[in-house]
Amino acid sequence: MVYSDRGAVDAAVARLKTLPPLVTSWEIERLKSQIAEAQDGKRFLLQGGDCAEQIEDCKPESITAKLKILLQMSLVLVYAGKRPVIRVGRFAGQYAKPRSSATETRTVSGKAVTLRRTTATW
Repeated sequence: MVYSDRGAVDAAVARLKTLPPLVTSWEIERLKSQIAEAQDGKRFLLQGGDCAEQIEDCKPESITAKLKILLQMSLVLVYAGKRPVIRVGRFAGQYAKPRSSATETRTVSGKAVTLRRTTATW
């Protein structure tokens, strides 16, 4: 992805490098082994959440509601499948991601509308 202010990107990356990790190495290793068990049919993997989010929707109520849905879905899988479930939440962080194209065309009210990707500013 091309950003108009490379210095701002570098500053943001430098700042992120100073923060603690979101997960520990042992959590990553545990997840890897659980995914291997899912591949062997010993577990289910359930991933839930939005493809992309609006940053203004990142509120405790919204995140809690999504988490509750994920937990409820996993309980159904545990009960019906009689196997443990790996829960992967995809929320509170899907704000910007690279796109394969600078434009996207959608149909709005029966008309084709082309949207141009905006350049991220930090």
